[in-house]
Amino acid sequence: MKPNELNVLVIDENRIRAAIIEEGLRDAGYDQVTVIDVMHGLARRIADLNPDIIVIDLENPNRDMLESMFQLSRAVKRPIAMFVDKSDEASIEAAVEAGVSAYIVDGLKQERVRPILKMAISRFNAFSRLSRELEETRGELENRKVIDRAKGLLMRSRGLSEEAAYALLRRTAMNQNRKIVEIAQSLVTAASLLDPGGTE
Repeated sequence: MKPNELNVLVIDENRIRAAIIEEGLRDAGYDQVTVIDVMHGLARRIADLNPDIIVIDLENPNRDMLESMFQLSRAVKRPIAMFVDKSDEASIEAAVEAGVSAYIVDGLKQERVRPILKMAISRFNAFSRLSRELEETRGELENRKVIDRAKGLLMRSRGLSEEAAYALLRRTAMNQNRKIVEIAQSLVTAASLLDPGGTE
C-alpha cells in the first residue's frame, strides 16, 4: 500500500504535538490522517474509524497511561507505532508483549515517520502471519488427537488394526462427504455418551 492509500490515526493528548505529527505525516505522503486528542472512549472511536495504522504519541507517559495503551494495542489488532520521549526497559518489554509494532523512544522526528510506519506495518504483518500459523498448527494437533482417540475406539470395539481403523474413518468420511476429523469427533462424542468413563 502506498502512503496516500493508508488511513492513519494519530492519538495524542497534546494538540500542538498532534498538529506537528499530522503535518509531518502529510509531508511524508500520508493524505488520510485523523487526529484524536481525547482519550475517553478510544476503543470505540478506533473501531468506527477502522484505521490501517495507529500512531500513538506520548510525551511523558506514566505507568497507567502506558498500560491502557498496551491494552488498547492488544484489542485493536492493527499496526501500532508508539512514540515516547523517554522510557525504561520494563516499558519496552511490555510494549513488545502487547504487540506494539514499533516502540520509538526519543520522540517523533518528521524525517523518520515514513520508514518507521513502513517497519511497523511489516512487523505487524509478520507477527500476524506467525500467530495464524501457530493457530493452524494447534488446530491440526487437536484434530490429530481426536482422530487418534477415534481410531483407538474402533480398534478396541471392532478389533481392527490402526491402519484398518483409519481406513474405516476415511471411507466413512468420503461416503458422507465430510472431513475425517468430523467423523472422528462424532464417534468420540457418541462413545462418551454411551460410556462416560470409557473414552479416555
